[in-house]
Amino acid sequence: MPSFDIVSEVDKHNLTNAVDQVRRTVGNRFDFKGVEATIDHTDFLVNIASEGDMQVDQMVDMLRAALIKNGIDPLAMELGEKAQSGKLVKVDVTLKNGLEKDLAKKIVKLIKEEKMKVQASIQGDQVRVTGKKRDDLQAVIALMKDKELEQPLQFNNFRD
Repeated sequence: MPSFDIVSEVDKHNLTNAVDQVRRTVGNRFDFKGVEATIDHTDFLVNIASEGDMQVDQMVDMLRAALIKNGIDPLAMELGEKAQSGKLVKVDVTLKNGLEKDLAKKIVKLIKEEKMKVQASIQGDQVRVTGKKRDDLQAVIALMKDKELEQPLQFNNFRD
């Protein structure tokens, strides 16, 4: 039976490239000369710190643009609270990786509401969709692309 998986993944290599691009841009920009500004990441958490609130906002915008250039949907970004620590303003940006339980349930519910001839099941942090016809699966993909969900979706492991 044909099947595919609905996932939400962020490529670590592309994330590293995006953070490096922002780091280089900050080092070259005139308005950041003589200002203490840093951007680092561990796994899917990006730490941004700078002397001013406005500069932190600019760095978040630069990160968003770099993520787009590297093929990562900015919907995966989740901004944390700004925190003042000494003379630095810090913000943590978390990149969502994997489908959360609530979103996976919402996806299964959307598929069932359309009464398509497919089965959808939650498997860890992904949703597996199986059906008898390839066209039914392609209809599910089209449906998911039309819906505005809070996280970017990818469709992989398409098997006939």
